[in-house]
Amino acid sequence: MPKRPLSAKSRRTARTLGDYVSTFRRLQGLTAEQVADRAGIARNTLRKLEQGDASVGLDVFLEVCRVLGVLDFVTEGMNPYETALGQSLAEQNLALPKRVRR
Repeated sequence: MPKRPLSAKSRRTARTLGDYVSTFRRLQGLTAEQVADRAGIARNTLRKLEQGDASVGLDVFLEVCRVLGVLDFVTEGMNPYETALGQSLAEQNLALPKRVRR
C-alpha cells in the first residue's frame, strides 16, 4: 500500500516537534547517544526524530519524551478538556458516542 503524503502543516509540525526534542535534550546536557540508549533506540533513529522525520514511530517519540521527562506535558497538551477548542465543544454539549458502528 503506498504511503499517503503528509500535508505541509503536518511536516512543519514534525520539524517543530523534532526541534523541541533536540532542545530539551541539549538543555539537559544529554548526548544523542545517551538519550537513544535510554530510550532503547538507535542513535540514527533519534537523529531522524530530531530532524522532523515523520516516519519515526509514535512509540519512539513517546519513549524519547519519557527519557527527557516531558511525557506528561505531551499528555496534558492533548487533553481535550484543557484546550479552548475542547472546552468550546464541551459547552456545546456535543456528547461523544459510546461506540462507533461499522
